[in-house]
Amino acid sequence: MRVTIKGQVTIPRDVREKLGIVPHCEVDFKEEKDRVYLVRKTGKSTKRKSKFSRFRGVATVKMTTDEIMALTRG
Repeated sequence: MRVTIKGQVTIPRDVREKLGIVPHCEVDFKEEKDRVYLVRKTGKSTKRKSKFSRFRGVATVKMTTDEIMALTRG
């Protein structure tokens, strides 16, 4: 593996899959003696949230999909 000028490396796919590393996931480096370990940070959520997830279950209008579509198209 080669380190870029900016200090970046590509984490191999099999390692990312094994550790559950996905885009926007945070990782950390742990040093022990003369070794460095890559670990996925734990915390709130390592899964990427949809920008619409906070709106799930918020709708209060009791309309059918056809009625909503008629309003948005008409």
